[in-house]
Amino acid sequence: MGFEKFGRRSFMAATKVAPFVDFLAEGKIKGTVCKECGAKSFPPRADCVACFSKDVDWFDMPTQGTLVTFSTLQYAPFGFEADTPYTLGLVDFGQDGLKLFARFAADVNVDALKVGMPVSVRTLEYDDGQLSYEIVAA
Repeated sequence: MGFEKFGRRSFMAATKVAPFVDFLAEGKIKGTVCKECGAKSFPPRADCVACFSKDVDWFDMPTQGTLVTFSTLQYAPFGFEADTPYTLGLVDFGQDGLKLFARFAADVNVDALKVGMPVSVRTLEYDDGQLSYEIVAA
C-alpha cells in the first residue's frame, strides 16, 4: 500500500516509511527504532534523528498514555475544511520520550477532556478508505 492512503489528505505517495500505512491497515500503530543507537521516533523516520543511521526497524507504539494538552480548531488547512471543528491532542506515553499528536475521535466529549487524564490511541479508517489514528478516552 502506498503512503497516499495516510491521513485525510496525503501529499506524498512514496516514502521509505510507507509500511507505516500497511501497519495501520492491520490495526497497528508503529514507530521506528534505530538499530545502532536505540533511539525511537514517532512519527516514523526513515533515518535516525539521533545518530543519522539509515538502519532503522519498526516497533509497536504504546496505546495508553496521558493527555498533555489539547485544542479545538475552528479553521483547517487545505483538505480538512469539511472536518471543522475538530480537537487535537498530544499524548505522552511516559517512556523513551514518546509522544503522539492526533485528532480525537469524533464521538469523544470534548467538554470532558482534562489535561493529565488517561487516553488511548487506536487506528482509524475513514469512510473514503484513508487511514490514520485517533485519540479516545481511556
